[in-house]
Amino acid sequence: MNIIIVGCGKVGSTLVMTLSKENHNISIIDIDPDVVDQLASTADIIGVTGNGASLSVQKEAGIREAEILIATTESDEVNMLCCLIAKKSNKEIKTIVRVRNPIYLNEVGFFREELGLTMVFNPERAAAREIARILRFPSAMKIDTLSGGRVDILKFRIDGDSILTGKRIMDLPQDIRNSVQICAVERGDDVIIPNGSTVLSEGDRVSFIASPLNATNFFRTLNIETNAVKDTMIIGGGKLAYYLGLELLDTGIAVKIIERDRARCMELEEALEGATIINGDGTEETVVMEEGLESAQSVAALTNIDEENILLSLYAKKHNSKAKIITKVNRMMFDSIIEEIDVGTIVHSKSIVADIVNATVRAMQNSKGRSKVETLVNILEGKAEALEFVIREPSEVTDVPLHDLVLRDNLIVACIRRRNNIMYPRGGNTITVGDRVVIVTTHQGLNDITDILSERRQNK
Repeated sequence: MNIIIVGCGKVGSTLVMTLSKENHNISIIDIDPDVVDQLASTADIIGVTGNGASLSVQKEAGIREAEILIATTESDEVNMLCCLIAKKSNKEIKTIVRVRNPIYLNEVGFFREELGLTMVFNPERAAAREIARILRFPSAMKIDTLSGGRVDILKFRIDGDSILTGKRIMDLPQDIRNSVQICAVERGDDVIIPNGSTVLSEGDRVSFIASPLNATNFFRTLNIETNAVKDTMIIGGGKLAYYLGLELLDTGIAVKIIERDRARCMELEEALEGATIINGDGTEETVVMEEGLESAQSVAALTNIDEENILLSLYAKKHNSKAKIITKVNRMMFDSIIEEIDVGTIVHSKSIVADIVNATVRAMQNSKGRSKVETLVNILEGKAEALEFVIREPSEVTDVPLHDLVLRDNLIVACIRRRNNIMYPRGGNTITVGDRVVIVTTHQGLNDITDILSERRQNK
């Protein structure tokens, strides 16, 4: 699709790299010529230097031929103006806008309707919802939702004393294999799409697909705590802390926020009724200890400095090994190091947004007949995808036992939802018209259910 991205900061540049991998035609607009030149050369895209709210600049970027405009500048108002100008120039264009200011929180529906916006996203609110989901199910490192909430993909780490350690998947107890489907294993920097012969090891980060109830039962079988946390200590009082506070207070989880800026503390105290707001430096040992770090059920390091968050999480882990730890990290270059030292769940708000926008773009392709993907979730830090297809017509893959299909390597048919029944398919199962099918794979760009077939089968 022809896509224009206005504003190439952290979120915008992440979207550029994500969407360019999907083979879209990307044009970017930014006021900084150095940013434009660097991104244009790195991603092999068209770059235009200028104000994205200018009609002439949008024309230079190809607004008349564009199918989607995504506005991600630092100003909510500029973003909305960019979309308004784009709609006046091209009535068919779809517009996606970033809006971060909390004062617009309850007016999103109005903006969407009056400005003809296709989608409004808020990076901090999206990240807050993901963190809240994790704190309601702290056994998981990460949770993604598919099929309208009917199934989840959850990730957890195997401990040395786990009943899974050293076991082949095919040798796991029958009740486990019938209730969940293990669909990916991260071992160091490697991603494995497993089969029955895959042996699970201590330290593996395992992703599995299951209904929420079956996920709870699975963790209980492993003697892993499944209850939601009762309280959380948030260090750093930015927008993410505000949105997370809203999410947690609504579900009855006690919230304590430590923020060094006194004026910001007063804002939070007024905005978050029921939360405890502490004016202090969360990087000071005496402050976090006095405020109950050792007894907190969860700790979220959400300052604006990555290194600070990592050290805070390590400190919290040392003094409270039972707490659920959340670490906000902006720069993904730290990921491989962080995973080795274990600082709990890592949150990248820009990556969460990239996943949401990418899924929306795939849905737009679907509506134009270019893709049959209903839902898309990037998992394993972007190393794999979980795609949900709705089977609307017969094809090469329907009504054929799975063991008779020649599937691509590094791909698994993880789940079939047939009406209200969730199945974790085995070789004798078939895909039929009307099914919702979840595929997990390291391959990118699958648009049709028949793309799961090996090229050897496709070329016959």
